Amino acid sequence: MKRLILLRHAKAERRSASGADIDRALTEEGRGAAASVGHALAAAGLIPDLALISPTLRTRQTFEALGVNLPDVTLQITPALYDAPAAVLRGAAESAEGDTILVVAHNPGVGALALALVQACIAAGVEERSALEQGFPTATAAAFEFVHGRTACLGVFRPAAV
Repeated sequence: MKRLILLRHAKAERRSASGADIDRALTEEGRGAAASVGHALAAAGLIPDLALISPTLRTRQTFEALGVNLPDVTLQITPALYDAPAAVLRGAAESAEGDTILVVAHNPGVGALALALVQACIAAGVEERSALEQGFPTATAAAFEFVHGRTACLGVFRPAAV
C-alpha cells in the first residue's frame, strides 16, 4: 500500500426501522455529502484500487454515493471494521493488496487513526493537523502517502457546503 484514504461514513439516521445499529441508513444530507467528498477525492487524483468497507448499511451507502465519482474500485466488505479501533483499521489496510486503499468505517477508530497519521506526517500543514485535532465529522476523508518509511498527508477532504 502506497496511499491510504480514511473515510468516516456520511450522516445517518438516528435509528433504523429494525432498531439495529447496523441497519441505519444515510440521510439525504449524508448521500449528498458522500458524493461531494467522492468528487473532491477524484479531483485530487485519489482513486482507490480497493475499498475496505464496514458491513453496516450506512458505510455501504456511503461507498455507493462515492462510487459515482470513483469508478472501478474493488469493494470488499470487511466485518472486522465495524466499530474497530485504529489499530484494527490500520492492520486491515496494511494487509490489503493495492496501491491506494480506501477504508470506510466508523469513529472513534477512523478519527484516531487519521490523527495519529497526521501527527506522524512530514508534510502535514497546520490546517490539516488542526482540522483533525478538532474531530473527524461524518463524510470526512483524510489521505496519506507512505514513501521510504515516511508518512505524508495528501489532504483532509470535507463535503462542500450544500
